[in-house]
Amino acid sequence: MKRTLILPAVIAGGLLVSGCSGMDTTEQRVLSGGAIGAGVGAVGTVLTGGCVTCGAAIGAGIGAGAGYIHDQMQKEDD
Repeated sequence: MKRTLILPAVIAGGLLVSGCSGMDTTEQRVLSGGAIGAGVGAVGTVLTGGCVTCGAAIGAGIGAGAGYIHDQMQKEDD
């Protein structure tokens, strides 16, 4: 079962990495913040026994918002 999931995961990862090449810094920070937030939210809900999809969605939203705020703060400093 695990072997059948490896190839789609590798392909999806490759597409995600290649898709970021034409983005500006704001888009990259929002996307990376959302991805990190989704991962943290999913892992957090697995550990606590909650709804994994809900945790990932909430984490993605918070992470994307944090990425945007971080980008705006970086632009103010420059």
